[in-house]
Amino acid sequence: MQNTAQKAALPVITLAALGVVFGDIGTSPLYALRQCFLTAHLAISEASVLGILSLIFWCIMLTVSFKYVTIIMRADNNGEGGIMSLLALNLRTTRISDDKKIFLIALGFVGASLFFGDGIITPAISVLSAIEGLSIATPIFNQWLEPISIGILAGLFLVQRHGTGTMGKLFGPLTLVWFLSIGCLGLWSILQTPDVLAMINPYWAFHFVVDQPYVAFLTMGAVILTMTGGEAIYADMGHFGRLPIRLAWFIIVLPCLLLNYAGQGALLLRDSAALANPFYMLIPEWALFPMIGLATAAAVIASQAVITGVFSMVNQAIQLRYLPRLTVKHTSEVERGQIYLPFINWMLFISVVILILLFKNSANLASAYGVAVTMTMLCGTILISILAYGFWRWPIWKVLLFATPFLILDLIFVASTSLKIASGGWVPIMLGAVLFTILMTWKDGRALVLKRMEQDALPIDLFIKSVSMGSETKFVPGDAIFLTGTPNIVPHAMLHNIKHNKVLHERNILVTVVTRDIPFVADEERVQVEKLDRHFYRITMYFGFKDQPNIPEAVQKAYEVWDFEYDLMQISFFISRDRIIHSVGDGMAPWREKLFISMQRNTSPVSDFYHIPTNRVVELGSQIEI
Repeated sequence: MQNTAQKAALPVITLAALGVVFGDIGTSPLYALRQCFLTAHLAISEASVLGILSLIFWCIMLTVSFKYVTIIMRADNNGEGGIMSLLALNLRTTRISDDKKIFLIALGFVGASLFFGDGIITPAISVLSAIEGLSIATPIFNQWLEPISIGILAGLFLVQRHGTGTMGKLFGPLTLVWFLSIGCLGLWSILQTPDVLAMINPYWAFHFVVDQPYVAFLTMGAVILTMTGGEAIYADMGHFGRLPIRLAWFIIVLPCLLLNYAGQGALLLRDSAALANPFYMLIPEWALFPMIGLATAAAVIASQAVITGVFSMVNQAIQLRYLPRLTVKHTSEVERGQIYLPFINWMLFISVVILILLFKNSANLASAYGVAVTMTMLCGTILISILAYGFWRWPIWKVLLFATPFLILDLIFVASTSLKIASGGWVPIMLGAVLFTILMTWKDGRALVLKRMEQDALPIDLFIKSVSMGSETKFVPGDAIFLTGTPNIVPHAMLHNIKHNKVLHERNILVTVVTRDIPFVADEERVQVEKLDRHFYRITMYFGFKDQPNIPEAVQKAYEVWDFEYDLMQISFFISRDRIIHSVGDGMAPWREKLFISMQRNTSPVSDFYHIPTNRVVELGSQIEI
């Protein structure tokens, strides 16, 4: 019965996957083929059209169909995908020494940082390229393209706080209509010029590269635009599973994309003037405005998917302690993956508006877009190759056989797009560098703080022994919970409580939250309890990097194990509000220490992050020098 239900749900899940996963790569035909010719200043000819189309065909087949859909999607972390999941899987391997795993973390941070840059560029280029169709219909709209694009994006970012549940129901059917429409348009054009189907023959790609190597090299920087969103196929695997995504790709997305690119190529063979905008010139005049509306909807969907992906990635980084705590709002009581981060949302919106005003059109933005995508793909190839060696235990010859061709292809893409750094490629590099610096600074800063706390700490077992032997300590009724990241030492909040209040509670419980390198932790594995003394207990709570930590719920599970009566209104949560101050000496560079201190002071309250009622929280300050 279960298998029957799963089979019945498969078309529905596949349709949903179509709307969320493939929005980005689905809008690439709006600008990618035109950009291939503009980048290398190529004249329209049979050799150039078929050569570029052949490069597009084989790059999509090798990179997206084989590398992402067939191979990388095997790297699931309990069903989850994405750069953080891939990093977590790599960190589990025993074939790589711990001191070398810092390089894996750095590589994962680079990939995550570039994906964040992609999340800023995708909404800008997708919506701009869709709206630019209005200038084909009538020149009246030329001066209004930027304001219209910004207005649409403002609406998109405004509705983020309501969640994607309602909008998501429309995504699948709309995206299906989009793909079928672009596929039919391409097919109609192919029927008029069937010679374009010769693009499947790799001879044309080979001939193009050999005859014009430098031109082909330049063109590769634009060919990558046909694969933007390929990384989302893996990142969104946890939402839908491998099978629905693979079915959607091979049955609908891949055929429709190839048909449309071939149709645009056929149009160029018939009319070289169509290079001005081959996508929109493929459309009959009567269907132009409906298609512009559909393209805009598809662009919004593509933007929504990337924004949601950025929310998910940032939340995972917070859970893994790679970023400071930020306010995370849950937009669904049913789906725990639907989240909204206000700070990230508005930072993305401001960045997108700046990009639109700075670059003005999709052609200019394409330079910035290509750099982000190529570097992200290179990071993914390196991480999956290391995973194959360290986690899947592939022999080295097999790893090299798989990795070498993709590394060569990715390096060609990176080298080609690097020529555009001055004309816009600096944007994702700058954004990536800023986020990478933040990630590494927070990681290193936390390590320094923990090291300093351990140096000045009092072991918990000695403390309990001294308390139990001393008659001066007074115990008052009630339960006190102390949050601590170092369970074997006395929390600062407990020491300050004794110092200032001269008392301890009847039950003092040390709570340590551990984020495991898996997406979700089962309820039965949530808590580990330990009785240290008749007045002292310890709870270790385990959460996955996609779980939303709720300490009161986990405490209730621990109380059930101990058979204690649970009354949240009788429990006080003691939290240490650490004040970090900079001091001269070993550690990070002074500017990094000041950056870390600034981030630490602006983190969201612990009580909000862990869903602790604010009227049950007692904060006690402490000062730590780094």
